Amino acid sequence: MSSVQTVVLNATQVNQKIDRLAFQIHENHYNEKEIILAGIVGNGFKLAELLQDRLANFSDVKVTLVSVIVNKQDPLAINASVELEKADAEDKVVILVDDVLNSGKTLIYGIRHFLQVRLKALRTVALIDRDHKRFPVKADYVGLVLSTTLQEHIRVELEGEMAVYLE
Repeated sequence: MSSVQTVVLNATQVNQKIDRLAFQIHENHYNEKEIILAGIVGNGFKLAELLQDRLANFSDVKVTLVSVIVNKQDPLAINASVELEKADAEDKVVILVDDVLNSGKTLIYGIRHFLQVRLKALRTVALIDRDHKRFPVKADYVGLVLSTTLQEHIRVELEGEMAVYLE
């Protein structure tokens, strides 16, 4: 990893991206009674919390927030766990949220849990899409597509002074 750090998005820009993502979600699902935001534990869940707060500012749609635990190093060791009964997700829109989409591994294993439920729709959100796909998954809602090398690292700060860094 490089010792050089570049600010890709500052706090104002991160907030603008989150606002835009919330508006896009609302535009596509304004007629739903409930949306489930399922955040990948860590920054994915924090981003889902921020999206829930933004949606509450202008939307009457009920937003249920749940966490999704995925073992990022060995996703087959333990199935993804979700703090939501499968019956509670039936016939609802589920939006799986993560901060960075790199290879697609975390999202695909997070999606796996929801494939056992009859959903109305399943969508995905990523604040940053690095576009290094190895799995057949894409983000339906993206804050920023960023071309990087495989050696570079993206660090997202969503607490305190929000920012996205390229390292």
